[in-house]
Amino acid sequence: MPELPTELVPLSDEQRDIVDLTRAFARDEIRPRARDVDEADTRTPWDLWRKAAEVGITGFMLPAEYGGGGFTDVFTQVLVQEELCAGDLGIGNLLCSNGFFADPVLELGTKEQQRTWLTPLTGPDTPMTALATTEPGAGSDAASITTTAVRTAGGYLLNGQKAWISNAGEAESYVVFAKTDPALRARGVTAFLLRKDTAGVEFGAPMRKMGQRAIVCREIFFRDAFVPEENRLGDEGQGFHGLMRTFDISRAVLGAAATGIARAAYEYARDYAATRRQFGKPIIEHQAVAFRLADMRTRVEQARLMTWRAAKRLDAGLDATSEAAMAKLTASETAAYCTWAAVQTLGGWGYSREYPVEQWMRDAKLEEIEEGTSDIMRLVIARGM
Repeated sequence: MPELPTELVPLSDEQRDIVDLTRAFARDEIRPRARDVDEADTRTPWDLWRKAAEVGITGFMLPAEYGGGGFTDVFTQVLVQEELCAGDLGIGNLLCSNGFFADPVLELGTKEQQRTWLTPLTGPDTPMTALATTEPGAGSDAASITTTAVRTAGGYLLNGQKAWISNAGEAESYVVFAKTDPALRARGVTAFLLRKDTAGVEFGAPMRKMGQRAIVCREIFFRDAFVPEENRLGDEGQGFHGLMRTFDISRAVLGAAATGIARAAYEYARDYAATRRQFGKPIIEHQAVAFRLADMRTRVEQARLMTWRAAKRLDAGLDATSEAAMAKLTASETAAYCTWAAVQTLGGWGYSREYPVEQWMRDAKLEEIEEGTSDIMRLVIARGM
């Protein structure tokens, strides 16, 4: 795996150390296990999670005051995400999933809530967490969720259903978005913290997926699940604002994830083309193949730089909603193209499960769907014009 082009954005010694650590972890631990994890289909790779926790990867993005690695800036997070996902997209996204849980807690939570819910996510025995927004009838239109939170003595009763929730059933802690006032659409959405063992919370069977099988997804059912008032994040109606801020960060991070798998596909196809011979010479010397590889390399660089720009704007405190959407759109479609191009370059072998590129093509598709489809990204960008 090559060095990142950091001549434009020099790294601190600490950033270089975490990049080196995650690059080595991706090479030595993630990539060798990727096919087995994919074949296992609906089983969480707990061995990799624990190894990552032992070296600080699962909590590197959490504030140091709560025991985390202290890399709370989005730029370092995108550097790490690219490295891990160059090893395997699903595993890389899994190992950093506690960051998606932490973002709304940091955005909306009190200091006491942050200390209570984030401190356990550090150290070698860290549990998994989950963010529960999507519902069977509410995906792209997050304001249309129908899960309700009705006031009762000392807190709220949650009723409803979530779908496609990453780590559901595996995670110990959840941020759940529900309507405290269904008539207000977005202004009626509120966020809550709850534990896996809360009475009235049930989980569906693991959902069988096309790719990124390292992350087990399930439905969640809430039937008069009691949440104490102190577990509400922010005021009533603040949840949607917190979710949108979380989306700006997560879309930049997912842009880096998609860049990582695109980079892996490009590197694999390039190396294969340098050794595979047809018509008396390596296929990389045939213009059709060389031009395809050139397009792959160019798109990877574009995706990376757009992701870096979004991250830098977020870290500077600037509005980056459009930039994060552009980064995710570009990177996810780059991942789709580069993984397709890798299969095409390997030809029949690319279609075989003996090589990783067919899995990468399946894995990449999710990046055009999760945290806002490509259609929604274009809508966000258009609205920001």
